[in-house]
Amino acid sequence: MDKWNEIRDFLATELTALGRDCCVSGSFLTRLPFPSVKGAGKKGSLGAASRAFPLVGAVIGVIAGLSLMAGASLNLHPLACALIALAVAALVTGALHEDGLADVADGFGGGSTKAAKLKIMHDSRIGTFGVLAVIFSVGIRAGILAGLPGPGLGAAALIAAAALSRGLLPAAMHFMEPARKSGLAAKAGTPDREGWMKGLALGALLSFLFLGPWGGVVALAGGALAATFVAWLANRQIGGITGDVLGAQQQAAETAILIAAAAAL
Repeated sequence: MDKWNEIRDFLATELTALGRDCCVSGSFLTRLPFPSVKGAGKKGSLGAASRAFPLVGAVIGVIAGLSLMAGASLNLHPLACALIALAVAALVTGALHEDGLADVADGFGGGSTKAAKLKIMHDSRIGTFGVLAVIFSVGIRAGILAGLPGPGLGAAALIAAAALSRGLLPAAMHFMEPARKSGLAAKAGTPDREGWMKGLALGALLSFLFLGPWGGVVALAGGALAATFVAWLANRQIGGITGDVLGAQQQAAETAILIAAAAAL
């Protein structure tokens, strides 16, 4: 009896902690009205809560997937349905990751030194490289979703991609050094080994759930490869990670996951 009580207490503690992490992560990653929790704005709080990133991503994916299916129910063209879904996802997140992708493209493409690249990335204005990066990102993802055989599969792919792409971010936060002493990456903190592994495991589990075993494996491989490439590029360009780099990683990984899903489904 004592053993079962210990298990129950452990599960209750874990679920409470995970719920708190979802609130901290969701308040940052989305514009949804997640409940505020004590200490959410403190330095290191986001990194500590990052294991919940894929769960928040799944919520974003569900909302986007339902939008896609709603468009399909109105007999809209598949490409229009895909664009609506991506627009809704951007609305839910405040285009957080798209903004990061644009800043990285502008900084890496327009700066000649580390300092110049970081300065361009910090600028709120978007240049030619940034505009093109977002256009290509949205266009490729919309084209892939439109080509999937049915809105149900499109919604499943969206959920898996949204969850897994965010599940890869805690690992980047753990292994990469901040490129600047101030800024989001430094303030967010570093997830511990257990945190980034749980985040990755949750993202992978959700991708397996929505894409099946083979689709999940291919998606995990594609997403990890894309995120690793962006991490390698960021280390070469600016010597580490920033909040914008995390956004670019998410966008690259989501695109790669959707490509993998299209190939596997």
